[in-house]
Amino acid sequence: MDISVIPIGNSKGIRLSKTLIEKYNITDKVELLLEKDYIIIKPKSQPRKNWDKAFQKMHENGDDELLVNDVFEDENLEEWS
Repeated sequence: MDISVIPIGNSKGIRLSKTLIEKYNITDKVELLLEKDYIIIKPKSQPRKNWDKAFQKMHENGDDELLVNDVFEDENLEEWS
């Protein structure tokens, strides 16, 4: 796919079609990866997006219990004081 480089003020840029923006879920920011002979443009990922909603749903379903105790029976807490 050929894309023209266009002037934007004192800089230059590229335009991405609506189809590409929707297909790759590009919103406000992208990440540029600079490889030896390539520039890779990828959507800026938000790995923890909507975790708050997922945790709330887990809590409502009673599925937010600890799988491992936060204090072990043989743990010596005095050494930390």
